[in-house]
Amino acid sequence: MNPLPSSPQATWLLLIVSLPTSAATPRMRLWRGIKSLGGASLRDGAYLLPDQPGLRGQLEKLAADATSEDGKVWILSVHTNDAREDAEYRALFDRSAEYAAWAAELSGARATLGDTDEAELLRLVRRHGRGFDAIRHIDFFPNDASARAEAQWRDFNAAVDILLSPGEPHGVAGSIPRRDPTQYQGRHWATRRHLWVDRVACAWLIRRFIDPHATFLWLADMHECPDDALGFDFDGATFTHIGDRVSFEVLLASFGLDEDKGLARLGQMIHVLDIGGMPVAEASGFEAVLTGARERLSDDDALLDEMSHVLDSLHLHFSSSRKR
Repeated sequence: MNPLPSSPQATWLLLIVSLPTSAATPRMRLWRGIKSLGGASLRDGAYLLPDQPGLRGQLEKLAADATSEDGKVWILSVHTNDAREDAEYRALFDRSAEYAAWAAELSGARATLGDTDEAELLRLVRRHGRGFDAIRHIDFFPNDASARAEAQWRDFNAAVDILLSPGEPHGVAGSIPRRDPTQYQGRHWATRRHLWVDRVACAWLIRRFIDPHATFLWLADMHECPDDALGFDFDGATFTHIGDRVSFEVLLASFGLDEDKGLARLGQMIHVLDIGGMPVAEASGFEAVLTGARERLSDDDALLDEMSHVLDSLHLHFSSSRKR
């Protein structure tokens, strides 16, 4: 959320609530609601929030709930008198302690990454990601603590990525030459084993649109790629990251497939999942299906066969202009 300007005109929302003594459950519900919004308790029954978009509506819902329980409720707009008073109000919303507690848990998790299996690694990312997002959601005035937490989260994700996808390629500078698909038929194609987003999508693309009779080699060591094999998605491979394009996007451009609307949109999803970018609604669902398939299936050939059906369906979905 955008911080409020530190000026005498800064506006705050004050919720004052008085509930009957017997209303223990509504009182607990109100407290939990205020906590989820990131409100500060000034005293029993008085809660402060910055006047930012969406918060007044949320307070009004809590107020309506309290009123339905025979409570008395007021929502007031409060203006600070000077910068000192504004700073005092802001200090009530300092999330440094929350970030520190989260970072301590993250540090403990990172110390165990080397001994953690793939499924647990993914669970750790989801769990600590939810914790980080929960704090950011109520961090109305980001400061150095939030910047440090952001950096720690990036480092943690990078460490997990190395374990999940050792040998992840680095983007290199250069242009993408156009290739003649007739020269790439019935070839051997090789990439790192334990397929993940970019590699499984590349293998699907190769088989469906470039080389229907392709055979695949799943490499334990990239340096053992046979001379007659076309490598993809590792450093030094024939097809790998170039500039800010992931390997899937490079294959699209190499074989003139980037004019296909469905493939181009699929490429956006793969890009987001592999190196980040603008959110794509379908990305989390694809990642969840791939995660489950990797846990359930024992080899990369079976994984490619299964995920090919998913990618076929996504390609059709992305190709359609009809809204559902």
